[in-house]
Amino acid sequence: MTTATTRALRTPPARTGQAAAGSPAPPAPPSLPSLTGLRWMAALLVFGLHVHNFGWFGGTGGRLVSWGFGAGATGVSFFFVLSGFVLTWSARPRDRAPAFWWRRIARVYPVHLVTLVMALVMAGTLTHRPLPAPDQALANALLVHSWWQPWWQTLNPVSWSLACEAFFYAAFPLLIRLLRRLGARGTTALGGLSVAAVVLLAWTDAHQWWTHAVYSFPAARLPEFVLGAVTARLVLLGRWRGPGLEASLALAVIGYFLVPQVTPGYSATVCTLAGFALLIPAAAVADLHGLPSLWRSGRMVRLGELSFAFYMVHLLVLRAATTVLGTKPRFGACAGLAVSATAFAVSLGLSWVLYEAVERPARRLLLRRRRPAARPDSVPARREPSAPAPARD
Repeated sequence: MTTATTRALRTPPARTGQAAAGSPAPPAPPSLPSLTGLRWMAALLVFGLHVHNFGWFGGTGGRLVSWGFGAGATGVSFFFVLSGFVLTWSARPRDRAPAFWWRRIARVYPVHLVTLVMALVMAGTLTHRPLPAPDQALANALLVHSWWQPWWQTLNPVSWSLACEAFFYAAFPLLIRLLRRLGARGTTALGGLSVAAVVLLAWTDAHQWWTHAVYSFPAARLPEFVLGAVTARLVLLGRWRGPGLEASLALAVIGYFLVPQVTPGYSATVCTLAGFALLIPAAAVADLHGLPSLWRSGRMVRLGELSFAFYMVHLLVLRAATTVLGTKPRFGACAGLAVSATAFAVSLGLSWVLYEAVERPARRLLLRRRRPAARPDSVPARREPSAPAPARD
């Protein structure tokens, strides 16, 4: 990296409102392909968790799957932190809240709507599950079902995290305005408060202070999103001082395997939060400086692009498989691997179809009509990097 580029990375970007009217917009931050690759790894953990929960492996195979994927639900924390980081990194200086919200709708809602319809059809045909009441289905369609704990896994269960993301999106315009007014110290203090909030919520949840578990409650997951936004802001300000990619990955892995030692549910977030909050900016810095990264390869990036659709459809595939395999069949290692590989292949194929036939064309269609006509004194709006896929159940 050249000296000029390094100096530019250490220079805080202009705050909103500081640029003169008609002046060129600040340059777009560089793309971060490693974060897209990491999305796929987190989605894969979620898939492994659900294979474990469906009981496809028995005996030694079951114990190995439990060891490797029993903590896969922590992928939810990774994606919430990653969401905060990516949205802050790609935030447009002069963006208005309605435009931002419309882009978020265009990003997640088409796939959500299609998989919701798939879940409805499956409930009445393949899986023969009771259809939800109209108010439950409407709450799911509007992504507010996670606010009422009895409804949090209505229809496509993994969509509960989208309800959390919808709340984050609603709050983001205020959050980014606050971050742009805080210096590095104030931003760091906000990150510390976010960590303290997660620890406090985990403690109260473990001691059953709440009527319902806070795991799926959107407001309880907001501190993870804020922490991701804080780390992105520090990288943008050139004030990030975290460890490198290898050390951060090691901390994340250690935290992942500490999860079985704590109370199940929200408490697992405490184990992995530090590792995830270090790993994501470390991967971003590796991309910025051209350092080696396993997650930046073309194949990993392509899989990361499919990760949102994969996350949204894979549990429906696993549910459909129960009509053939039965409930918790406890196969041996070879049979378990065969059915898991088949379910994975079907989920990946459907995710490709959803991405190419729904996600991309729907986003282009919804955003095309919102694009303002260019003025002679304007500069083209920069392309926003893909938002992270919310994941898990």
